[in-house]
Amino acid sequence: MKNEQQKPAIPTGAPGNERISAISDGVFAVAITLLVLELTVPDHLPDGGMLALFKGLLPKFISIMIAFIVLGVYWVGHHNMFKHIIRHDRVLMWLNILFLMFVAMVPFFAALVGEYGEDALSLASYAFWLMLTGLVLDAIWWYASTNRRLVDPNIDPDLVFFVHRRVLIAPVFYLISIGVAFISTFITKLIFVAIIVIYVVPSSLDQIHHKQLSVQEDVD
Repeated sequence: MKNEQQKPAIPTGAPGNERISAISDGVFAVAITLLVLELTVPDHLPDGGMLALFKGLLPKFISIMIAFIVLGVYWVGHHNMFKHIIRHDRVLMWLNILFLMFVAMVPFFAALVGEYGEDALSLASYAFWLMLTGLVLDAIWWYASTNRRLVDPNIDPDLVFFVHRRVLIAPVFYLISIGVAFISTFITKLIFVAIIVIYVVPSSLDQIHHKQLSVQEDVD
């Protein structure tokens, strides 16, 4: 019908954005907690004593630490995105649910690597899952920022571009690590660590991000 219009996004200030952030924070918190639950103390010490116990737990401990920081990286990215996403609609909510589904499954793949850290398929599966997680996170930003659909209409175009580029670094490296896993499990693990370092070290995106937030506060 000619009078029929597309249903608009929920306006700025609607409580739904807070609920999206709340459930997201909750899922991240549960996923991080599940990581730690993989570490269990046996009832009896192995033959080598406490040293042998620590040696046996070391692969799991390293896997948990890496996955913990990876989830932290994704949480920071998601958190920063939603500082610029000021409205939401049904599509965004379902994209976010999809992203949280991938986040919730990370502890399983981390446990797989902790148990079978020298198995190429185990590492490739872990990398594949984290690659998909990153791609869904970028899909959230792509959907929200395309034609300024759900973001500030005056958002800096450089910020939109740099967020895309920053988020896609991880999926690209994880894709590379999938192939490398069948050549060298050691190099694959180094790639996992390198990805973390890339995101932890401040970048030019941080300056653009804070500048945009300052502009939004001035407008408000």
